[in-house]
Amino acid sequence: MVAGLLERLGVAAAAYTQGDNPVHTPIDGSRIASVKLLGKADTIARIDQAQAAFEAWRSVPAPRRGELVRLFGEVLREHKADLGELVSIEAGKITQEGLGEVQEMIDICDFAVGLSRQLYGLTIASERPGHHMRETWHPLGVVGVISAFNFPVAVWAWNTALALVAGNAVVWKPSEKTPLTALACQALFEKALKAFGDAPAGLSQLVIGGREAGEALVDDPRVPLVSATGSTRMGREVGPRVAARFGRSILELGGNNAMILAPSADLDLAVRGILFSAVGTAGQRCTTLRRLIVHRSIKDEVVARVKAAYAKVRIGDPRKDNLVGPLIDKLSFDAMQGALAKARDEGGQVFGGERQLAEQYPNAYYVSPAIAEMPAQSEVVRHETFAPILYVLAYDDFEEALRLNNEVPQGLSSCIFTTDIREAERFQSASGSDCGIANVNIGTSGAEIGGAFGGEKETGGGRESGSDAWKGYMRRQTNTVNYSRELPLAQGIVFD
Repeated sequence: MVAGLLERLGVAAAAYTQGDNPVHTPIDGSRIASVKLLGKADTIARIDQAQAAFEAWRSVPAPRRGELVRLFGEVLREHKADLGELVSIEAGKITQEGLGEVQEMIDICDFAVGLSRQLYGLTIASERPGHHMRETWHPLGVVGVISAFNFPVAVWAWNTALALVAGNAVVWKPSEKTPLTALACQALFEKALKAFGDAPAGLSQLVIGGREAGEALVDDPRVPLVSATGSTRMGREVGPRVAARFGRSILELGGNNAMILAPSADLDLAVRGILFSAVGTAGQRCTTLRRLIVHRSIKDEVVARVKAAYAKVRIGDPRKDNLVGPLIDKLSFDAMQGALAKARDEGGQVFGGERQLAEQYPNAYYVSPAIAEMPAQSEVVRHETFAPILYVLAYDDFEEALRLNNEVPQGLSSCIFTTDIREAERFQSASGSDCGIANVNIGTSGAEIGGAFGGEKETGGGRESGSDAWKGYMRRQTNTVNYSRELPLAQGIVFD
């Protein structure tokens, strides 16, 4: 099945059969392919090619660059079903989420095509007579992209679509856990390149490798921007290394996302929001709902309703009619069990979290989503565990709820369910949520590509995807033009 998918997606058989690094599907733990891991020398060679491509691509008019991205979007539309299925097989996402991730790729291509005619600068009034000033934006260079297993294709597309219309080349190091989807994306992009006709060779490079390859990409001075998605631990290594050579980084790191559930909330709506945000992608989204901060007066009712909803969740093969697929691997399962044990030690009452389908899938790790009612926002609650664990905390007044929302190291996504306009507006104000995303009456996950995506504090501070995130992939230049026959100086300085 995997071979047939990869063949239809344009991946040569040698790329996934002749390597020494095995690839397993989290669905049943079976081996589905083997790939070759590249090291430092191979990575540097690909950066060489990307640099040469950039030097040609930067002079191509931006609308023409947008045409390549348009063609790529059309190729993705043609192969959406196959690529979405491959995402499900390799990352363990349910079919709807796999298809949704490919739709994100298509959407960002559409966004970037329009953007290719809107890379606007500024005109600025000069204080000197006979002069005008302006700001312009220029291509930056080679953009390095490091992505994680949980969104194996969309995050690369967010970065690549913007980088390409901005005039850059791209070198991509995907997660070692999801190399097949990366091979498929590269093959589909090459199909778009062929239709485009005259793009420079090497515009998009793929590096399937481990730490050595990642370090080579991070350390190379010809890569002025590294966009890295992963854990906070990873970001603490990548950020300083890029900064040490005065490069830029876009870091999308940990999330420990909360929902404030107010007594005025529509509870039917809230429970639906909790369910998808907390258990979607088996809790393996950076925007997964991990903390439910609920008013004490409704806490027992809400917890009972969430437990009832959890009891109806279908767990199993993500390609079938199920809502929750597997964790990515045993390490994730062990981390979840360790967190639940610690929650109990810290006074929590734990519901769910057990392994499921172990007899049917002894080498895969399915779990029931867990709820942990906690007496306080303890150490385990403040730590992001990449699994479907929902910590429940009670609050008595709104100021306490805001404090609980903000008193974690991470700052990615947050939401409030309320029908009180004062609470909603306060939550989104400067003294409200300190997260990069703050939603009202909608859950923490499921961001659209039109808005800039990212967070604060240990989430890294980067922004990808929509809005003016494109500026991160370009360099700004201030221009002053003297069209007079005089040479006055700024600030009224006389230098005669």
